[in-house]
Amino acid sequence: MNQLAIVLDFGGQYSHLIARNVRDCGVYCEVIPYTVPIETLLAKNPMAIILTGGPNSVYAEGEPTYAKELLDAKIPLLGISYGAKLIAQLAGGKVKAMPAGEIGNFEMSLSKTPVFEGLGGKVFCRISNEDFIAEMPSGFEVIGKTESCPHAAIMDAERKIYAFQGLPLEEQAEFSKTILQNFLIKIAGLKGDWAMAGYVEKTVAELREKIGDRRVLCALSGGVDSTVAAVMVHKAVGDKLSCIFVDHGLMRKDEGDMVMKMCREKFNMNVVRVNAQERFLEKLSGVTEPEEKRKIIGEEFIRVFEEEAKKIGSVDFFVQGTIYPDVIESGAGGSAVIKSHHNVGGLPDVIDFKEIIEPLRMLFKDEVRRAGLELGIDEEIVWRQPFPGPGLAIRIIGEITKEKLDIVREADAIFREEVKKGGYEGKINQYFAALTNMRSVGVKGDSRTYDYAVALRAVITNDFMTADFARIPYEILEKTSTRIVNEVPHVNRVLYDVTAKPPSTVELE
Repeated sequence: MNQLAIVLDFGGQYSHLIARNVRDCGVYCEVIPYTVPIETLLAKNPMAIILTGGPNSVYAEGEPTYAKELLDAKIPLLGISYGAKLIAQLAGGKVKAMPAGEIGNFEMSLSKTPVFEGLGGKVFCRISNEDFIAEMPSGFEVIGKTESCPHAAIMDAERKIYAFQGLPLEEQAEFSKTILQNFLIKIAGLKGDWAMAGYVEKTVAELREKIGDRRVLCALSGGVDSTVAAVMVHKAVGDKLSCIFVDHGLMRKDEGDMVMKMCREKFNMNVVRVNAQERFLEKLSGVTEPEEKRKIIGEEFIRVFEEEAKKIGSVDFFVQGTIYPDVIESGAGGSAVIKSHHNVGGLPDVIDFKEIIEPLRMLFKDEVRRAGLELGIDEEIVWRQPFPGPGLAIRIIGEITKEKLDIVREADAIFREEVKKGGYEGKINQYFAALTNMRSVGVKGDSRTYDYAVALRAVITNDFMTADFARIPYEILEKTSTRIVNEVPHVNRVLYDVTAKPPSTVELE
């Protein structure tokens, strides 16, 4: 059994990222909401607990708190931002509002202590504080301070409790990664031996034992998550698994064929491909509002799947590609709902199955990709660009038609090809072409045209909560634009979106 670290979530913006950084240290980690009773938490036998930040003030009535007994549970604790102030308050210290907020990049002076090993005496870190530890709790000492915050980092060395009011747990923050590594390995004594190969092997063995000779059904969307889940279950039980691939005609160029070839030829999986392209186009005819598009596509996908599932007959298990962020964001376990996910509590209730199997439920997105590689799935499939559930339908502004789908599909393929040729594929987190609803006058040859404008979008982001537009070299953009207007019918203009998120979103709809 893997050694466990727990991230106790108090509604922090970076709770997911903290957990990812913990796993990057080779430590298996789970995110648990602060509403979980201490008895349940301790029953998991964690070797370290990290209390996250949050938007509240610990001294306000009714704000999130936790059992004081946690401090005496003889488990190393690390509090970050809100978690740091909560530790101080539970330990008998005083937390108050700052005379002036401390928000931005600040220099922190550090004491010599094992948790700071490998760092200098001073570091710059991003801090966002409106409250501060005004009075130290008994048994604690100051190990870090800023100009306006005398107790920016404190510790109780005997109980192995650490609290940092300013710890930027962002992907590029080496300061934060060093502290995490020191806390988990040197102080908490975790081995750091959790690896994806072992996780995949263990999960496949558990699936084989659980399913046995019974039948399994999977809704194969063609996305990375459902593909990896299906291959993992297939590796466990072989032809006991049946997959239904609903081809709604809203995928990228050749994507459906690529998934089918991989499933059938490489893994010899039993997959039924349902050609429902005309059916979806008919349902989407005349629809222009983005949310209505999403609802129609989601509902129709379920209807088609139900019809095909009935042809297969009764099954015992249903496979979903649910991943860990889906579970957390959907409010599982009492955490706040960020957004509802169709594959968490949104299943049709008329399919005859007894239990849901979610082999990726505890993995983050990049871990799913690593699991796919461990299973032998082609890199071309594993590392595909992120793609929205409604597909190209929300990369077309306005009404969906076959002509528009053909345009955006070809333009997107050209853009991805040129980005790869230009050596920028691994430097951009997401990039695609979208079709605007704007038509304008242009010239091709000696003739006037009145055709569509294609918009290119490319972003750099750590977590997709915020994003900046990618500074793609002009040479790549020029080559992409030239090819699109020459090779894609009914396009005479190419635009590049240079808007950050916020105020925009990554997708256009």
